[in-house]
Amino acid sequence: MKRHYLFKRKSIAIFSFLLLISCGDKDHSIKMKGSDTEVNLAVNLAEQYTLEDSDFSIAISGGGSGIGITSLLNGQADIANSSRPLSDKEIASFEKKNIKLHTVIFAEDATAFVVHKDIPIDALDTETLGKIMKGEITNWKEITSLDLPINIYGRQSSSGTHSFIKKKLKIEFSNAAKEMTGNAQILEGVKADKSGIGYVGAGYISHETAANPTVKILSIRETPTAEAYSPIDPKAINSSLYFFQRPLYQFILEDSWEKVKPFIDFERSEKGKQLIKEHGYYIIERPQDEI
Repeated sequence: MKRHYLFKRKSIAIFSFLLLISCGDKDHSIKMKGSDTEVNLAVNLAEQYTLEDSDFSIAISGGGSGIGITSLLNGQADIANSSRPLSDKEIASFEKKNIKLHTVIFAEDATAFVVHKDIPIDALDTETLGKIMKGEITNWKEITSLDLPINIYGRQSSSGTHSFIKKKLKIEFSNAAKEMTGNAQILEGVKADKSGIGYVGAGYISHETAANPTVKILSIRETPTAEAYSPIDPKAINSSLYFFQRPLYQFILEDSWEKVKPFIDFERSEKGKQLIKEHGYYIIERPQDEI
């Protein structure tokens, strides 16, 4: 289910389906759409920024990176959160409409693979994981002592995470994979399914596992004999050792840049960086680009 959030001054409104921005000065209102991986972090950053800027008003919704980028292209958003870079086709579409963007890389994320805590496995190599995701390995008895069919919980094709995993593993997902609308749905699916495996943003899962140890975060090794690294190990991420780590993007309309920039400056401030770290994400300084 897509969630929408509205922040204005010190109040917070959360709706399940439809949200209308009510702001006295529409020039100050901002619409942010896109990546489900980033939505919880974006909500918290916006909540804290409203305490500093009484004129700030923002509506936030998830739904997937592709939805955010399409909304930007159609003039339905000022900021698109995305867990992947723009595709060549998307870049061409923006250029065709003569829409110029600012690109901000504001955090580094890692995608975590999770299984139920009772699955007798702590790590997987990427070759085996790829075979599971594309449906070549269909029962846990093929790699563990547990005789249970493997159920895959993944994202819809509009998700940047879906595209990221597919590209990294160089696979097509199994037709039997369950397509969920977001991290929360994947996590709940794996919690309730002792034979399930799924993938979620490490920033989303890092706090969840401490309170709900019904899921296990797998460490990943690039080859069967290589060292395995965890997506919640800061040293591994900062050294770029984890196989499924990636930058998180915000694409911003050039026409909206002036009203959005104060919020971006807050994200880049020490307070903003601290909030990003508290959510389980990482700060790795990268150059900012524009298309």
